[in-house]
Amino acid sequence: MTDRLEQLTKLHDADPTDPFTAYGIALEHAKAARHQDALHWLDQTLELDAQYCYAYYQKARIQSETGKHDDARQTLQVGMTTAQQAGDDHAREEMATLLETIP
Repeated sequence: MTDRLEQLTKLHDADPTDPFTAYGIALEHAKAARHQDALHWLDQTLELDAQYCYAYYQKARIQSETGKHDDARQTLQVGMTTAQQAGDDHAREEMATLLETIP
């Protein structure tokens, strides 16, 4: 376990309701190509905060990279709707751009 992941895990243990910490753990797993762990933590992030728009982006990116293109497209559709409802045009645009790259 990396130092950063270890620190994030301690923070999560101290406050398991913090979506930022769950998202950070997901990104650390993604950097290490532990895709299933990353997807689990991204789902945790979204359970804690369904409007955490970049969790949808990262989840779809990993799904696409692992060949789950239909899942990635579905994740992005939900994410773009959520971003639009949250008024996060930047996140919505980034997800739309990612959607265009999925085969």
